[in-house]
Order: sequence, then C-alpha cells, then structure tokens
Amino acid sequence: MALFNLDPDISREPPSDVEPRRLRGRSQVWGWLLLALLAVLVFFFVRALRQVRIEVAQLARQTEEMNRRLSEVEQRSQTEAQQAAQAAQSAQAAAHQRDQADAARTESQNEAQKAQQQAAVAKQEASAAEQKADEYRQQREQELTHLKDVLSHIADTRRTVNGLVVTLGSNSVRFDFDKSDIKPQYREILSRIAGVLMSVQGYSISVYGYTDDVGTADYNLKLSERRAQAVHDYLVEAGVDPKIITNKGYGKSDPRVPGNSDAARATNRRVEIGIVDTALRMEGPAN
Repeated sequence: MALFNLDPDISREPPSDVEPRRLRGRSQVWGWLLLALLAVLVFFFVRALRQVRIEVAQLARQTEEMNRRLSEVEQRSQTEAQQAAQAAQSAQAAAHQRDQADAARTESQNEAQKAQQQAAVAKQEASAAEQKADEYRQQREQELTHLKDVLSHIADTRRTVNGLVVTLGSNSVRFDFDKSDIKPQYREILSRIAGVLMSVQGYSISVYGYTDDVGTADYNLKLSERRAQAVHDYLVEAGVDPKIITNKGYGKSDPRVPGNSDAARATNRRVEIGIVDTALRMEGPAN
C-alpha cells in the first residue's frame, strides 16, 4: 500500500522527506512479509507438530500393541517352556518307568526261566518218584502174590482191592455154636499163619470176627468180638508184632453164605484176617 500511495500531499512534500517514507514503506513491507513467512512457518510447524503428534500416537499405539503382543509371546513362551519342562519331566518319568518295566520284565523272564528249570527238575523228580512208586507197587504186588500163594496152602485166601483176606472158617478153623475158643487141632494152622505173617514187613493186620444168624444182634456182636480177640491173642503169642495187629467184631452182619442151614451157619461162624499194605487203610470188614 505504501508503494501505491496516491495521496497528492506527498508530492507536495519537500524532496528531502520522500526517501525516509520510502524506507519506512519498505520496512513495513518486509515486516509484513516476515510476518506472513512466520505465519506460514508457524502453520507448517503446527501442521508438522500435529502430524508428529498423530505419528507419535500411532507409534504409541503400535508400541502398546507390540508390547501386548510381546507380553503374549512371553506368556506363550513361559507356557511353552513350562509345558516343555513338564514334557521333559514326563519323558524322564516315562523313561524311568520304561527302565523299571524293562527291569521287571527281565526279572520276570529270569523268574520264568528259573520256574521252568524248577518245573523241569520237579517233573524229573516226579517222574523218578512215579517210577519208584511203580517199582514199589510192582514189588508189593509180587510180595502179595507170593504171600497169597503161601497162605492159600494153609487156609482160604483171596485178593481184594486192599490186599489179602484169609478166612478161618469151617475148612480151617471151625468155631462151635456159641463158642469163641480155639480147639487144639486148629492151633497148628494158626501157628503156620503166624509164621508167615512174622516174615512180612510193611503190612498191617486186622482180625475180624463173625457169627451165624442165631441170636440177637447185640449178643452176636459180643461173641464175634471174643472170636476175633481169641485169634488176635494167639497170633501175638505166636510172635506177631502186636503193634501191627488189631481186631474187631461184626456180629452176624455180612454173612459169607446166605441161608439158615447148618452148613451155611457153620460157614458164617468164622474169623477173617485182613493183610493190608501200610500205605492203605482197611476201615471196614475185608470183602
């Protein structure tokens, strides 16, 4: 505005005052230019500052997001580290258990092998024992067979599942009706039987007395006991070991021959001698 001032009074001023005014006008122009430049600079500075603030805010948000992600990564890393540690512990425990299982399996295999060896030894021993038992049974069988042959020449002798039974009846040692004494003529037979029984070993001897069907059961039971006792005492006196011989009466039960004839009753009035291996037991009358 100072450059284009058309005020006529200026032209009337003295020439000496025109130059200072020009200088002032130029100063004002430069001042306005400086102010305008400063305003522009301030505008751009404010704008740049605002952009910087925006970028700083974005950077802050990005930093916060990165920190959050970093925290998550650290947490995941810690979790994974814990899981890895747990996995390592589990693997170590599994390896320990595997080692224990291997040791147990090895021990079981050793025990199984030892058990097989023991079973093989036991089988061999059982086989040897069975063979020995068979040999023993064969030996006892031969002894019983020989014993039966010998006794059969003295009195009626038969085989049973338990051993031998020698019957002292009407054909060898006859008992009179209602009597239990042994007549002198039959003592030689009992002495011969005692001599055979003294020669055997590993046998038990049982003497059983019987009666006929005449009389009451109670009376006949006592009579049969007296007859068994009489034979028992004679065998012991003849030399048979009393520890291996027992006696018992059975009365009129288990008749040898059925019927009530004189012959049947005479046959049923008898004493039987049971000869049994000591490995067996004769719980009832020999039959």
